[in-house]
Amino acid sequence: MTGAPAAPVFYLIPGLGADERVFQCWELAGEVHILKWLPPQSATEPLGPYAARLAAAVPVAQACWLVGVSFGGLLALEIAQLRPRARVVLVSSLAGPHELPWTLRAARATGLDRLLPPVLLQKLPWAAKWAFGVKTKGEYALLRQIIADTDPAFAQWAIGQLLRWRGVPGRGPAARLHGTHDRLLPPPATGIDCLVPGAGHFLVVSHAAQISHFLNQLADNSR
Repeated sequence: MTGAPAAPVFYLIPGLGADERVFQCWELAGEVHILKWLPPQSATEPLGPYAARLAAAVPVAQACWLVGVSFGGLLALEIAQLRPRARVVLVSSLAGPHELPWTLRAARATGLDRLLPPVLLQKLPWAAKWAFGVKTKGEYALLRQIIADTDPAFAQWAIGQLLRWRGVPGRGPAARLHGTHDRLLPPPATGIDCLVPGAGHFLVVSHAAQISHFLNQLADNSR
């Protein structure tokens, strides 16, 4: 006789500057770990070596799900290159640099990201509210807390890595979730498995129940 299938293992990677607070309403049926951001070793540390350091928390032989949110999706794809049994799920993220919206491509081309300090966002919370598509007081309060707690040096590094990311060869994501009204990283025309009507970039918080259901079903169907 064979035993019951092992419970799924999830490694969750939050977005730029965010932490476990964005996952507080997720309800996943399995073992859950949250990968916490590490300080970059330098202002120019490439994403690949950074991902290798982050991957140290994921056992090489472990079958698992890497769920990356926004900038965390890039790290999920990079880590999957080093963890052959890991499958990636992208939430409000990019599958490759070709999906960068024209606004961010312009920022990359002009070097605008190096001229505008990330602390500017802390002083303009209403702009962040619009960009992230936040609709409730609770979501706005959480977003303001996360922005206030974000290390400006880390944010500057991460934004630069996002804009200049070259993507990863071969393996793509197992599944993707995205909001139809994402202003920061608009969804591509194809390739999205769960397109959430009306959701913005704060999908990770605003539609926690829907994301949880999708991930649980995805993991269950893969056992």
